[in-house]
Amino acid sequence: MASNSMSASRNFSSSSWTPKQNKLFEKALALYDKDTPDRWQNVGRAVGKSAEEVKSHYELLVSDLRAIESGRIPFPNYKPSGNAN
Repeated sequence: MASNSMSASRNFSSSSWTPKQNKLFEKALALYDKDTPDRWQNVGRAVGKSAEEVKSHYELLVSDLRAIESGRIPFPNYKPSGNAN
């Protein structure tokens, strides 16, 4: 039962991020690395979310990446977006 609520929580959290916000998030992470003072506040300002929201989003992504790399879940089969040139 706990895993179902965790999945629902993850789905809700990830669905509240637009593709534009995710792209801004990626760029902000590149700009503000782990040694940057007030990293999460800076990333949050760049994305338009709170420091807590961006840190939580980051931690979920890291957790998912570790699960994929360890083979616990299969690598996602992404479909082309149609923007490839």
